[in-house]
Amino acid sequence: MTETAARHRVQLSNAVIRFAGDSGDGMQLTGDRFTTQSALAGNDLATLPDFPAEIRAPAGTLAGVSSFQLHFSDKDIHTPGDRPDVLVAMNPAALLKHLEALKPGGTLIVNADAFEKRNLAKAGYDTNPLEDGSVTDYQVHEVALTDLTLRALQGQVEAGELNKKEAERCKNMFALGLVSWMFHRPLDDTETWLTTKFAKRPELARANVAALHAGRNYGETTEAFTFTYEVKAAKLTPGRYRNITGNQALAYGLVAASVRSGLPLFYGSYPITPASDILHELSRQKHFGVSTFQAEDEIAAIGSVIGAAFGGALAVTASSGPGIALKSEAMGLALATELPLVVVDVQRGGPSTGLPTKTEQSDLLQVLYGRNGEAPMPVVAATSPADCFDAAIEACRIALTYRTPVVLLSDGYLANSAEPWRLPEVDDLPDLRVEFTTEPNGEDGTFLPYLRDPDTLARPWAVPGTPGLQHRIGGLEKEDVTGHISYEADNHQRMTDLRAAKVAKVADALPPTPVEDPDGAARVLVVGWGSTDGPLRAACHELRGRGRAVARIHLRHLAPLPRDLDELLRRYDRVVCAENNSGQLAMLLRARTLVDVQPYTRVTGQPFSSAELMEAITTLGFGTGQAATTATTDNGEVGR
Repeated sequence: MTETAARHRVQLSNAVIRFAGDSGDGMQLTGDRFTTQSALAGNDLATLPDFPAEIRAPAGTLAGVSSFQLHFSDKDIHTPGDRPDVLVAMNPAALLKHLEALKPGGTLIVNADAFEKRNLAKAGYDTNPLEDGSVTDYQVHEVALTDLTLRALQGQVEAGELNKKEAERCKNMFALGLVSWMFHRPLDDTETWLTTKFAKRPELARANVAALHAGRNYGETTEAFTFTYEVKAAKLTPGRYRNITGNQALAYGLVAASVRSGLPLFYGSYPITPASDILHELSRQKHFGVSTFQAEDEIAAIGSVIGAAFGGALAVTASSGPGIALKSEAMGLALATELPLVVVDVQRGGPSTGLPTKTEQSDLLQVLYGRNGEAPMPVVAATSPADCFDAAIEACRIALTYRTPVVLLSDGYLANSAEPWRLPEVDDLPDLRVEFTTEPNGEDGTFLPYLRDPDTLARPWAVPGTPGLQHRIGGLEKEDVTGHISYEADNHQRMTDLRAAKVAKVADALPPTPVEDPDGAARVLVVGWGSTDGPLRAACHELRGRGRAVARIHLRHLAPLPRDLDELLRRYDRVVCAENNSGQLAMLLRARTLVDVQPYTRVTGQPFSSAELMEAITTLGFGTGQAATTATTDNGEVGR
């Protein structure tokens, strides 16, 4: 650390950094490594990866820009930040796409080598923004990232260990080293990671490590950077933590449910963005008795899972909206056979193939009603990346207890974003053990496969091959109690009512709905579900700090809805519901409760910001649009 840097070290409570560049520039990897550094430093954090759907979009174009935003703090935070304090732009397209988001006075680091005529034209610039006054509102650092990286690796190139293209690709590590110096992040863990990642090509490992240190050395020796910044460790609840994404947490939750139930986990799926990483993670967990099956299509995937459930496994499949549409008939089959399984829907922008790498909450009505016939299913929604662990366990609990398929809703934001996760004690997790039926249950010594438990209305679960417990299986309507095929009108009514009543009973075991209303004086209630939890939590916290009494409810169970929800909504003069769709939950709440729920909706493929929600809540809840849009909640102040 130089004397100048030490003299101008600025202590911050939090900061937001966004790395942006071409899809081939390694922005996701760069952001992920800085995230790990921040996690090791003890910061609370939240991330927002954003990348194109194309495998390789045209280089240098707006369509090919990939970005990674990280918010890290010395206190508890809930969002990846509204606007970055620091933007690292690797080319003109990245600058054009993300400059507007950078805070006025924020720090802008650009790869000056990329701002040549051809790249400017690809991005749509008529003039060079570094020269025409476009960036005068920011603290701009033009760094020759490409040239400096090549100079740092010149020896390896001349020795024939690398070609020029391979050397150029290390410029993301140069940028990481520079930003790590700015925020006093050690490089040891990243060095170890690079050595492991490129173990089969040690020359690449040496090159990336050299570029990493060259970036740090540039920061130390140049006089261009007046300030460095420090964000101290957060005061988190004591325990062991790890950094985790939503898909990882969901996979671990399924494994935990398998262990706590004593059932082998069978996971059958067809790869689809953004759910594929669940398959990737579970395929590594064979030592927990996990079986994974990559099917040839979505229908085969859920067919295999229904078979696994029939055979006595904890059965799970996952997809996104397009795949859920293909699974719908088989989901009805699982409902008719009353077998426990979990269907994970990692939602993305639609309709059809839509926006594969963008987030949305628009599958709610699909999973509630997108099947033929009267086919109610419990629906559970995760609220944060770490919460995907608990949501997975809850979905498994309901499926096993009530012998029903359950839909677990995640989305692209939760799936790919990361935050610290406190490792739970295994003994604190719910006991999910189930007992298979092993003896005939009829008075005459026969097996009655649809004789129901009086408390849960669940039918017996008999493993195929158990002597004396043979029974019919399939999608045709079952006769009550016996399970024989029946076309009788009264029986169909009775079975339809029983299946609905069984799902409704899930609500009987739910705890009272938690209401966040610190003073108990709020007349405005904000309702949300899923991944809107973080920005809504931050927005309501900021509004209270500004004298606005506002209450908040965030729903975990969307079907059946909590029994106390009607009464809770009626306590407040105004109810606002924010969701990343066109108002699906708001419509359902209005229909059920006749409360005039005011929707605030958006379908841009991006999560809400806390400042945006503050404005919406103020306008819809308090009848005025005077909420400040410069909220600093969950955001930093680098460069101000």
